[in-house]
Amino acid sequence: MKHPDDDNELFNRLEAELADSTAPSGGEVVDLGKARTARDGSPDSTADPSADSRPSKSADPEPTESPDARPTLVDSAVPTVSGPGVIDRIKNSKRLDVFPAWLKSAAEFKEALGWLAGHAWHTVAFHAVRVPVVYLPKLIWRAPRGALNTLGRVGRWAVDGEGEALRQYTATNEQVDEYLKLSRQRDRRVRLRMVLTVIGAVFALGVGLFLVYGAQPMTQLIAAVVAVLGFGLAGAPADAPLATRAVIKTEVQKLTSDIVMKAMASIGIGQIASAVAKGQDGIKFVAPITREGPGWRADIDLPLGVTVADVADRRARLASGLRRPLGCVWPDADPNEHEGRLILWVGDRDLSKTGIVKWQLANARRHDVFKRIPFGLDPRGRAQSVPLIQHNILIGSQPGQGKTASVRVLACGAALDPSVELWLHENKGTGDLDSLECVSHRFVSGIDDDSIKYAADSLTLLREEVMRRAGVIKKLPRDLCPDKRITRSIADKRSLKLWPLLAVFDECQNLFAHSKYGKQAGEDAEFIIKLGRALGVILVLATQRPDKDSLPTGISGNVSIRFCLRVAGQVENDMILGTSAYKNGVRATAFRPEIDAGNGYLGGANPLPTVVRTAYLDDPATNAIAQRAHALRKAEGTLSGHALGEEAESTSGPSYDLLADVAAVVPASEKRVWNERIAARLAELRPEVYGGWKGENVTSALKPHGIKTVGVAGTTDDGERTTRRGIVRDDLTKVIAERDENRGAA
Repeated sequence: MKHPDDDNELFNRLEAELADSTAPSGGEVVDLGKARTARDGSPDSTADPSADSRPSKSADPEPTESPDARPTLVDSAVPTVSGPGVIDRIKNSKRLDVFPAWLKSAAEFKEALGWLAGHAWHTVAFHAVRVPVVYLPKLIWRAPRGALNTLGRVGRWAVDGEGEALRQYTATNEQVDEYLKLSRQRDRRVRLRMVLTVIGAVFALGVGLFLVYGAQPMTQLIAAVVAVLGFGLAGAPADAPLATRAVIKTEVQKLTSDIVMKAMASIGIGQIASAVAKGQDGIKFVAPITREGPGWRADIDLPLGVTVADVADRRARLASGLRRPLGCVWPDADPNEHEGRLILWVGDRDLSKTGIVKWQLANARRHDVFKRIPFGLDPRGRAQSVPLIQHNILIGSQPGQGKTASVRVLACGAALDPSVELWLHENKGTGDLDSLECVSHRFVSGIDDDSIKYAADSLTLLREEVMRRAGVIKKLPRDLCPDKRITRSIADKRSLKLWPLLAVFDECQNLFAHSKYGKQAGEDAEFIIKLGRALGVILVLATQRPDKDSLPTGISGNVSIRFCLRVAGQVENDMILGTSAYKNGVRATAFRPEIDAGNGYLGGANPLPTVVRTAYLDDPATNAIAQRAHALRKAEGTLSGHALGEEAESTSGPSYDLLADVAAVVPASEKRVWNERIAARLAELRPEVYGGWKGENVTSALKPHGIKTVGVAGTTDDGERTTRRGIVRDDLTKVIAERDENRGAA
């Protein structure tokens, strides 16, 4: 296909050649068709092959032709290598940290110093306890044997026993000259050593008699201790040292490029295996393998067409190839590079064997919820945190995998901020959150119908609160609230009642799957998740049954942060972590039952899903935090509701039905109506609910129900004909009919 600029390119080139001072004065007529054909590389059946021919080097050149006179074809020219210059490459290069991460972070530095002090103290205490009960009896028992060993060594030295084997060798092999030399040497040594031995024996006898009969008791004690220590060490068998190890170090093989290449070639990726079979590396190391935290890090470029997800899908094979436990091998992508950049981190020990992770705020006096809440550690030992403001959180897992412990961490982090209003609903009935009851505005623990109704009422009240906050935010001056969302300064203005509100629904499947209250609760929760995010209303939902019946898709599809501990299959995995998570290699099904309890994939808090081992708070630790939070809230006067013993606000059912209210104020004769008129009519119908509403509030409230606004022509009160945003009543009645599962109800 001919490019539109082909003619211009050719004419520009010919013009430049004709203007060249080295060109001959004569010209040449160029057939444009032939030139294009030659440039495109396609044969032209109509062209005369001899017409565009040129003489070979052996032929006599035409006197009127010059090599410069021949047109230079664009495609036949050698391509010029282009790319970023030296300065650009330097600017785009990645600078390694001057100081390690643990040295730049005050928290990590304190943790490292604390670990070092704890290690030293453990070693000292371990040996100090064993000195009187283990080490001293061993020394006393071994001292006689050590004394005999010492006398034996002195005797062998005095008679030159160490040279006996060599002398016997020369005598056996009839090396007369060598034997005579060694004998004379031995005679000289023995004469001198016997003199020294006799003198030493006399001196030792004198010192012994002095210590027994003439020395002070303290001197005698010191001498006895030295003798027992010296002779005890001398009498120790080679295979039975005196002291035992206070710390047993784990010996881990160093990760090398050869080990990694062999392991990568064994996981079943064809491009890597075929390259290794041909004697090539198959993968490329973009940086040296280095230590990172408690393990080794290798930055690898995979072959063309191979992604990190392909490797993550074969994580078990990779662990086998590296001869490491599965919990030590963690292949991750690099969010700052291409899809083929693999960060392979191999830990010294299994993540599940790292023990209990201590929560960073366990001893804190208070915390700002507008900052991220510490949540746990990733496999590399790096602290991981979760933002709460402007987010909703979904936690899912099978029973017994650490779901409630994760909820405790988030709830305790919010409790340490006295401005946060806590609504806690534990619909399992085991009392896992009872410790935080003293700081809760609303609180329930149970699985009975009354407890489920209480939780459903909370969602209804939260929906009303979202609407109220939307009206308050709307009226705030732009300089105070430019982004129309809750900030720290706005939350501190208690008169606005816009402080953060955290509502926890543990075992929420018992609420959403309830035959009587579940449907309305699901609609309310979806409304809150979609609109409450910027208004400071935060939902934390935890479930052990993530399916469409117990967790509505409108909820699971709109939460921004997800934490998935072990689940049974792909469907549950994608319900928590999002569609295609399993396909992309983010698989919580790979966690082992019980062994990996507390380990899960955290998505939405970081650019990529990250494996996190959550911090663990048992009931006593949670109670201690709750008591500090209670004292803090009492001092600042932010205790409210249930924490003060006030009677819970309740509803006999949904206090209002938005769709029914809109249908009530829009008569059947009015096919289309402006949203601002709906807002005015709703405010007149229920001033306590819709007071202060504008057309924008109606638009936002109806959007989650699938009712779209359209341009509606109408007449203003002044008689002016104009078009404004509104709804079609038929859309409203259709949604109501679908909701009630009866299309003729409207």
